[in-house]
Amino acid sequence: MTNDNAKQIFADFNEFYVKAVEPLKKENPIFVRLDGKTKGDTRVIFAYFMYQDRKWKVNADTHIDRLKIAFDLGAKGDDPFVIKMLRDNKGEYLAIKGQPVRNSKIYIYAQDAK
Repeated sequence: MTNDNAKQIFADFNEFYVKAVEPLKKENPIFVRLDGKTKGDTRVIFAYFMYQDRKWKVNADTHIDRLKIAFDLGAKGDDPFVIKMLRDNKGEYLAIKGQPVRNSKIYIYAQDAK
């Protein structure tokens, strides 16, 4: 059993992408997802980052190409995210602005979400 608190917390999304995602992709160019798998969901947390003064958890089944889209938007000076409510209204998640919500393949949740 892993301790979620042992996962790294990055100051912001850009730091998370540059220090965690880019090195992972460089070492494992065939990876589609952060966990290296191609399908199935997971509750495993890859890392955390701060956004709008809150801690957000990134699930390991998040697709790397979607994170790149968000990173590229941020590099242009745009805030890449919009905060949305979960279907059960018991928490929030981040979606990439301008991307379809359906089949988004990005799983970033507010830390206080259950």
